[in-house]
Amino acid sequence: MNGRVYICDDEAGMLRYLKKMLVAWGVEVVTFDRPLALLEGLRTNRPGADLLLLDIKMAELDGLETLRRVRGRHPDLPVVMMTGHGSIESAVEAMRMGAQNYLTKPFPQEQLRAVVGQCLQRGRLLEENRSLKQKLRRNDGEQVIFKSAAFAEVYDLAMRVTGVDSPLLVLGESGSGKEMIARAVHQHSPRSGAPFLAINCATLTETLLESQLFGHRKGAFTGALQHQPGLLAAAEGGTLFLDEVGELSPALQAKLLRVLQAGEYLPVGSTSPQQADVRFVAATNKNLEREVEAGRFREDLYYRLNVITLELPPLRQRPEDIKPLVEHFLVKMARRMGQAPRQVGDELLTVLQGYSWPGNVRELENVIERCVVLARDPVLTPDLLPGKLRRPESVSFAAVLPSFSLRDAERLQVRRALEETGWNKSRAAQLLGVTRKTLDKKIRDFELSPEPSS
Repeated sequence: MNGRVYICDDEAGMLRYLKKMLVAWGVEVVTFDRPLALLEGLRTNRPGADLLLLDIKMAELDGLETLRRVRGRHPDLPVVMMTGHGSIESAVEAMRMGAQNYLTKPFPQEQLRAVVGQCLQRGRLLEENRSLKQKLRRNDGEQVIFKSAAFAEVYDLAMRVTGVDSPLLVLGESGSGKEMIARAVHQHSPRSGAPFLAINCATLTETLLESQLFGHRKGAFTGALQHQPGLLAAAEGGTLFLDEVGELSPALQAKLLRVLQAGEYLPVGSTSPQQADVRFVAATNKNLEREVEAGRFREDLYYRLNVITLELPPLRQRPEDIKPLVEHFLVKMARRMGQAPRQVGDELLTVLQGYSWPGNVRELENVIERCVVLARDPVLTPDLLPGKLRRPESVSFAAVLPSFSLRDAERLQVRRALEETGWNKSRAAQLLGVTRKTLDKKIRDFELSPEPSS
């Protein structure tokens, strides 16, 4: 047996006992007598641990809370909980939160050796599998295109959590690629052979969204003429992507919490619980902590979803990604149109890299498609861009007006899109890379209105 094991327990005698046993079996051991010292050790120590043995009952910080923090920062680290006879329920809860196993004190040496050995072996297999997947490039599915260190860090974390079933929360502005990263996680996970299904929680009424998610029984409501399975049933064994999860009503938040806690749900009009076997990936462009504080989002649901968090940087913070993204879009469009790919000129690229991109990657793709459709020459030039991008003031405000807030910049871009399209909201929404509903909300938030004609 070999590997590096971290142990956290505030009982000095237990630490000494465990270290003596594991070292005798050839394992390298690092001990911590406080949870906060453990968290700091995980942050700073290189190389990291292959396994963590974590006590549930500790004075400084509860073991479950420590586990939650460990899982949030190190989602691929196997954790074995150590518990007394009186706290089995806590151990079961820890398993639901992602712990791999638990040991009930006092445990015999044979059990300790078996559990530690199994966890270290499984960890080696997962690491080998992860390395193989990184070497093999998938030819199917949507590619994740990036060059920047900022996005590489997020993508690396995403690939590290493909082998676990814990919920994943993806944060980012509209159009920044939240569904794309969710699909990538699914495609590289053990669930890749089962469906990936997505639903936008902001575009449906509460009744329709409930029916779509959970399904309904015949006669559950007017028009329910037959049994209809929901997305939870259709995504069996796969991944369910909940976009704009912050828009869920309080009633649906409670129903989703039950699925996450108990793994079961009730179809509309049914009294028989159904089992759910899906991995949840939720996404939002809202600050959910602020929504919790305001009472609009359940705190318990937030903590259930927030086991592992990916925060996607907006496109304006990673201009080095614009060139590879543009080249990818040009190849993609050329295949679709059955023609040779266009080339992006240096002058056009300079303009694109200086723009603030409030609609992020989705807006960039729409702009490139416009350029390709209008182009007569093989090389794309700035004159093909929409007017708002050709104006000198469309470059990044961060470089010229440090006091100009992000909200001000976004308000200006929304207003420009509306003016560019003569206040045609559908076309303006497409130009910005957002939904019509999102645009309507922005117009209300920014108190925008058409200028009176003179």
